[in-house]
Amino acid sequence: MPRSLVLAVLVVLALTGCTGGDDTEDQVRSVVQDYVAAWSAGEYDAAGALTDDAAATEALLTATAEQLGVPGPEASVGTITVSETGAEVAADVTWALPALPEWAYDLTLTLATPADGEDWTIRAGPDTVHPSLREGQELRLARTLPERASILDESGAPLFTATPIVTVGVDPGEVTDLPTLAATLADVLQIDGAQVVTDVEAAADGQFVPVITLRRVEYDAVRNQIRDLPGTVFREATRQLAPTAQFASAVLGRVGPVTAEVLEESPGLLAAGQEAGLSGLQRVYQEQLTGTPGLTISTAEAGVPVDQLSSVEPVAGEPLQTTLSVSVQSAADEAVDALAAPAYVVAVRASTGEILAVSANAAANPANALIGQFPAGSTFKIVTAAAVLEAGLAEPGTIVPCPASTTVEGREFENQDRFVLGDVSFTTAFARSCNSTFTALGTQLPPSALPETAAQFGIGSDWTLPIDTITGSVPPPEAPVVQAADSIGQGDVLVSPFAMALVSATVAAGAPPVPVLVPSADPAGTAPPGPSQAVIDALRSMTREVVTAGTATALGDLPGAVAGKTGTAEYGTGDPPPAHAWFAGYRGDLAFAVFVEGGQSSATTAVPVTASFLALLPPA
Repeated sequence: MPRSLVLAVLVVLALTGCTGGDDTEDQVRSVVQDYVAAWSAGEYDAAGALTDDAAATEALLTATAEQLGVPGPEASVGTITVSETGAEVAADVTWALPALPEWAYDLTLTLATPADGEDWTIRAGPDTVHPSLREGQELRLARTLPERASILDESGAPLFTATPIVTVGVDPGEVTDLPTLAATLADVLQIDGAQVVTDVEAAADGQFVPVITLRRVEYDAVRNQIRDLPGTVFREATRQLAPTAQFASAVLGRVGPVTAEVLEESPGLLAAGQEAGLSGLQRVYQEQLTGTPGLTISTAEAGVPVDQLSSVEPVAGEPLQTTLSVSVQSAADEAVDALAAPAYVVAVRASTGEILAVSANAAANPANALIGQFPAGSTFKIVTAAAVLEAGLAEPGTIVPCPASTTVEGREFENQDRFVLGDVSFTTAFARSCNSTFTALGTQLPPSALPETAAQFGIGSDWTLPIDTITGSVPPPEAPVVQAADSIGQGDVLVSPFAMALVSATVAAGAPPVPVLVPSADPAGTAPPGPSQAVIDALRSMTREVVTAGTATALGDLPGAVAGKTGTAEYGTGDPPPAHAWFAGYRGDLAFAVFVEGGQSSATTAVPVTASFLALLPPA
């Protein structure tokens, strides 16, 4: 068992230079052994009972454990000297402090000669813990963190830097009109005014009640509106922050005041009042980024250090290399910011699977970019087309009917606005997103075809990345009508934006990539076999047709050969029902998925976001 986890004490008694009889030495040895064993095990009441002031000893050992973070030390008892007035026992004491070097010192325990018929007892006092402790003092351990190492982008440049912040707060004792103050803060800072009232009413006069923490530039923009409000108070500091509040937040996470949960995850590494990674990579790689804290152990009186007993300098952590691209992430952030609805962009390097951007706007839940489960809509026609091509039901040039609708088991599947193309090539039906064609062909496939083909594109893969991801699911259809719905990305089909970015990458690169976020991490898994080269070649021409002559011609003027598939995915109830909007595509080696929750029409939401995103980047 590692030494740092040892709670029991190993007491080796080396009796040399002793006076007195063997019985006396055995009695002294037994008392000291029981004392240090109880101390080490955290049984402070038992340890205190072996001294002449049980309550004071128990309180002292309890306070020591709270400061040092372990129940007690290991001890090796040395010389025992017995005299007419008592006994002295020398011991070597060693503390195995979590995440810190060992701290060792010599300790002498004094025992008074007992009266007849009584047991030996240890003389209580601060020196039963450390020889430098005096009455009214206790040990105090302070941890000093080195500057937190940064998370790096793909080029090795830091993504997090020390950034000035201002925490806006309220002093209840200075408030003259709480409802008006709360309403003003709510209006200016876009916060919950009722919560401000609740928090302030529960606090004492003079207490700092935090309301919101802003970057200094954000605070400066509203300073004149809140600075002179009666009751507002402000605290300035610096914090490790990404370029913007939304910058890859689902991936990077954030740094802030350490929580009880994070403290429990990192025993000995962090202390209350310090800053730590609270989510994302900042939390996953806490130890690497934090480094080794500096240690100062002192005697303290009323919490104030008196004499320094030991110190260790902090050791800086190691930066964490990622695959994120500042240019791609920034372009994605700017593109989604134009929408009021929740919007996302996930981008990867198709040839390697390197994750370049995970973007979500202010209205979105950032985690949904990676783990959200939504119907894929017509972007899933990439998978259905692959299954149709592989089964030999059609080739890109095969003439297929595209009526206004198709009925399967009594359910009618309509084209958008019931458009009719007549007899057209399979490529044209794909590019114009003809639901009637795909539901008709989809029901001719074996029931296992769509789930198996989806798996070839990585849908359903359980990738082991440093952060949580979910690709989605395509279960075997229970009936032909479900299979028809699945073939146009409705029914039981669920995917994440992350999954559709990998689907796009599969078409662009010719094989499904294994996603990579932290190059030094273990591989995320094994790539599925992927579609055949003939299917890939067909899909490339068909997805290009979507942009040149199909539902995404608005992307046709962009530089580079943009390709992909639009999608509208209905959900819920209504006439018409609400719908999500998608575009899954690629340009060169850049593969991506754009998703707008409740975006209704890909032509008015997802495609314009795609255009904005790609316009900000040079063609690969």
